[in-house]
Amino acid sequence: MQPERDDETMGRPREFDPDEALAAALDVFWRKGFEGASMTDLTDAMRITRPSLYAAFGNKEALFRRALDSYQSTCMAFTLEALSQPTARLVAERMLYGCADAQTDARHPPGCLGTNGALACSTATEPIRLELVARRNAGEMALRQRLERARLEGDLPPEADPAALASYVMTMMQGMAVQAASGASRATLYRAVETALGAWPAAEAALVGPAANAASVAPATEAALIRKEAVCRTG
Repeated sequence: MQPERDDETMGRPREFDPDEALAAALDVFWRKGFEGASMTDLTDAMRITRPSLYAAFGNKEALFRRALDSYQSTCMAFTLEALSQPTARLVAERMLYGCADAQTDARHPPGCLGTNGALACSTATEPIRLELVARRNAGEMALRQRLERARLEGDLPPEADPAALASYVMTMMQGMAVQAASGASRATLYRAVETALGAWPAAEAALVGPAANAASVAPATEAALIRKEAVCRTG
């Protein structure tokens, strides 16, 4: 993205990188929530003036939405990767372990921007809360549709409820976000994930093809690989 000018009230205008400014705003919103982040907090972190913020990003709501888009395409990119896994079990594992990794990444504030923002919103900022809820619901619907496909393919038993399973995974992710923001370690979240996956329904015995091959090695192997990767990243 091309640098933009920050027109100061005195002195020569200076240029700033909108991507760097957005990353700084994201960090402030993540740490303080939408309501807790003041305009002074934002302009100080972004190193721009208020007029420049308004010119480049619009108002505070628009800036938050831009920050949320950036957050979802980077820190939460694992959710899209998870949906492409060959079995329902691997989808759930990638979602939950990826969530634990993202919310305890030392490079970022703990917890989840979306969850923290939704919990902190008052009636005065209801549009932001509704935006966060809508995005969460869209993610849950995408997961539900993937699990419905898994049931049709025999990767989940006929009695499995894709809607309930999707809600189960999303509830776990939201709960882990709250725990991480309160100081829970990655190891603690991993133990919670292992317990949650213990309740995951087994695939149909008649499962055949690539999904069957993946399912035969999925639980222990995939979890071990995910944990190994996390240790390498934080070691």
